[in-house]
Amino acid sequence: MGHAGLQLVSKEFMQQLCERLTQRFDCDQILHQKDDLSFLRVDKDKLESTLVYLKTHEGFVHLSFVTVIDYIEDDIFRLSYMLHNYESKTDLAVQTEISRTASTMHSIHHLWAQAWTYQRELKEMYGIDFPGSPRVNDEFVLEGWDGPPPMLRDFDTAAFCEERFVEREGRESQDVKQTMRDNLYPERGEV
Repeated sequence: MGHAGLQLVSKEFMQQLCERLTQRFDCDQILHQKDDLSFLRVDKDKLESTLVYLKTHEGFVHLSFVTVIDYIEDDIFRLSYMLHNYESKTDLAVQTEISRTASTMHSIHHLWAQAWTYQRELKEMYGIDFPGSPRVNDEFVLEGWDGPPPMLRDFDTAAFCEERFVEREGRESQDVKQTMRDNLYPERGEV
């Protein structure tokens, strides 16, 4: 089957899959980004059963990644679980929303072993808890970090740095163009 034929099969497969998921799990906000890539949203209480169904009945056996978007204005996190189906060569992002103030989500490490790594990272960077996930409270990247989760949109990097790091020579702001002229290209003179 040629590339165009595979695209048509993928497009039809994804449309029919999203219809089945909508009927079974009340999915909404369906977006067919490309013929082989779709996004849909499911209620957080139906996320795990949706993922189990996709893995066991629809061939989405590979968890590519788990990521989050911080919608501070709406006080929510949108979690995205990107799944891949090797047979149909399609990708599906199953999204769900949780409150930023009560940011807890069910662990899916029992479905895909590598999920605990993503969950551990999201705990450290965004403060989202995944109770029961292995080593979720262990340091991941930020060894010795005692500040708030640094990827939150309301994390003030400048204020954090001013509070934590003392002023020392060489940290003052400089005119980048003038610094380059003086240090990198002194033979060129004024431009």
